[in-house]
Amino acid sequence: MTDAPLTGLRVLDLATLFAGPLAATFLGDFGAEVIKVEHPAKPDPSRGHGPAKDGIGLWWKVLGRNKRTLTLDLSTPGGRTTLLRLAAGADVIVENFRPGTLEKWDLGWEELSAANPRLVLARVTAFGQFGPYAHRPGFGTLAEAMSGFAAITGEPDTPPTLPPFGLADSVAALATAYAVMTALAARERTGAGQVVDMAIIEPILTVLGPHPTWYDQLGYVQERTGNRSANNAPRNTYRTADGTWVAVSTSAQSVAERVMELVGRPELIDEPWFATGDGRARHAGLLDEAVGRWIAVRPREEVLAAFEKAEAAIAPVQDVREVMTDPQYQALSTITTVDDPELGPLRMQNVLFRLSATPGAIRWAGRPHGADTDAVLTELGLTAAEVAALRAEGAV
Repeated sequence: MTDAPLTGLRVLDLATLFAGPLAATFLGDFGAEVIKVEHPAKPDPSRGHGPAKDGIGLWWKVLGRNKRTLTLDLSTPGGRTTLLRLAAGADVIVENFRPGTLEKWDLGWEELSAANPRLVLARVTAFGQFGPYAHRPGFGTLAEAMSGFAAITGEPDTPPTLPPFGLADSVAALATAYAVMTALAARERTGAGQVVDMAIIEPILTVLGPHPTWYDQLGYVQERTGNRSANNAPRNTYRTADGTWVAVSTSAQSVAERVMELVGRPELIDEPWFATGDGRARHAGLLDEAVGRWIAVRPREEVLAAFEKAEAAIAPVQDVREVMTDPQYQALSTITTVDDPELGPLRMQNVLFRLSATPGAIRWAGRPHGADTDAVLTELGLTAAEVAALRAEGAV
């Protein structure tokens, strides 16, 4: 990947579960050299999350892709010294220890920046580096609860709903990768690195939209509405005659009008309330009944074809089996195959976006714990005797 946009960038991934490591993955996908640093006896817990094949965690194969793996106990003298040597030649460190942990090991910003004034240190924690919650343990689930996401997710008469995957972590990972690239761009002007303080509770609040402003200006608090939107209608999932489901969205007025024409209710378009998304949302029951009744007597393929012909927005509700064979995903190569020495060919999501001149690529899937320790330390200039001494100390 000599032409990849981040070729030459060196990243030390000290983080675990999941926002920090995923941010490092995004950088590695576009050419950065990422070295995953794990404790010798306590690997990244993601290696044991979710289903495994032949004892090998499959989630790690995705999260650990394009990373070399090094074991290092940062709490030992040898581990500390080795990390500072690695930091001297790195561009970015990503870590997610509780605030004060690196400082306890004499590996805080003061020591790291002294070793490398151009270093960017991305600190990813649940609550940030300061404030009353900073030292609490936390995960993305807490961010999904605190941010207001869970409060507006679910049916009105059911409990708040948490996502069945790492939503807040994933959003924070994207934000962290963006923050790192912003800090690196600043370094081009100033010559100096800096600290990125990423609190997982913040990016998910940002992507929720104008809720704080609505409340500030109007005292408005959005309630749970299930699949319905508080801003437009019809917007829901609908069951087809063959027992499958489709999702319909009408965020644009013109699309809403085309949907009502298609389902045989054009008279509703002339209603004064139909002219705005807010007005349609207040009449969601009526609109859902009209769309749902029309869809319910037709098989999914007929429904999809009719909506496409009418230029109305619709998509099938797919599980992963259909995702793997969906023609649009196939055209985009969204799912790609990676040859893995442990498991053979395995499929996973491709890199996040396509660049026309300098594309990213998956060079390898997640590697075994510590697989590159000797190679990385040798490249760092350590002799065989020094590596052996680190092993004897328990530092690697």
